[in-house]
Amino acid sequence: MKGGVVVVTGASGYVGSWLVMKLLREGYTVRATVRDPSNERKIRPLLELPGSDDRLTIWKADLDEEGSFDEVVKGCEGVFHVATPMDFESKDPENEIIKPTVSGMLSIMRSCKEAGTVRRVVFTSSAGTVNVQEHQMPEYDEQSWSDMEFCRRVKMTGWMYFVSKTLAEKAAMEFAEKHGIHFISIVPTLVVGPFVTTTMPPSMITALSLITGNEAHYTILKQVQLVHLDDLCDAHIFLYEHRGAEGRFICSSHERTIYELAKMFRDRYPQYIVPHEFEGIDEKIGRVHFSSKKLTGLGFEFKYSVEDMFDSAIQACLEKQLLPLQTVEQEQEQEQEQQSSEEALKKTVALEASEQRGGNELNEQKIVLA
Repeated sequence: MKGGVVVVTGASGYVGSWLVMKLLREGYTVRATVRDPSNERKIRPLLELPGSDDRLTIWKADLDEEGSFDEVVKGCEGVFHVATPMDFESKDPENEIIKPTVSGMLSIMRSCKEAGTVRRVVFTSSAGTVNVQEHQMPEYDEQSWSDMEFCRRVKMTGWMYFVSKTLAEKAAMEFAEKHGIHFISIVPTLVVGPFVTTTMPPSMITALSLITGNEAHYTILKQVQLVHLDDLCDAHIFLYEHRGAEGRFICSSHERTIYELAKMFRDRYPQYIVPHEFEGIDEKIGRVHFSSKKLTGLGFEFKYSVEDMFDSAIQACLEKQLLPLQTVEQEQEQEQEQQSSEEALKKTVALEASEQRGGNELNEQKIVLA
């Protein structure tokens, strides 16, 4: 199945753009779908990829539009469905995130059925479909599913994303079984690594929240699992090409607690201010393991360490000016300015008090002379 014509949805995104790059490198002809092909800022990184001149075409397609993927899927052999609405700040998550994700997934599956040429569909799922529940277990595998009632009730950061991906994956599995489509879902944990996009990827906002101070994302890092972007995209291609690949595959290479990540950040990136304590999170909290045994059992090997992930991610952010070079000196300067202000205030108060005492003494002298 190596080579041939494949579709990548959400091609201008964090995972999609890197996957396009890897597919081109492997000799595939790629049809990349985006919502707005006229958006030069998003499209340019794709057009600059090696191999794009001969084997990359950009197609307009939208998850919100039924039949939008019909033309791009016609004649292709494989579909990598990466696109997904992702807006944690949505005011109407049911209609803006959840419904479009599920209906868009089924729309693509119907396009694949109608095309009649698609050999395999690979769906990029999420760890949010696996372990979002009231009480964490020490280990999860492909049989595990998140608790939708718990997500909707608690409404933690990203809850609408967890619900949408879970419902979309289950709907696609049911459709594929009914219509005889070879469907594979890859369940990545928190994706970290370099990127070709021009803006900060959503998963990187979470991954680097200990540096940026975005406390809303600390709960996701509490007992986090991680995978390098390059490993994830290699796994997509590996499973697409492997004849024995069936069903669901967790793709996760490492796990850490938020305290372990914070310590690594402080030791490895001393130029940044990283918290030592996290309110409501026990320092003795244990790791939670996502088993990739099913994936590695087919022969797949992970290449990158946790340090590799964050080194390359931070470097990419610095090159694109999405992170400050440092925050330690900034805080020191702020402290010095505050100290200077406090000292100046003390001097002013002391001077005023001294002048007041001098005035009182003068008044007393006048009274005596009178």
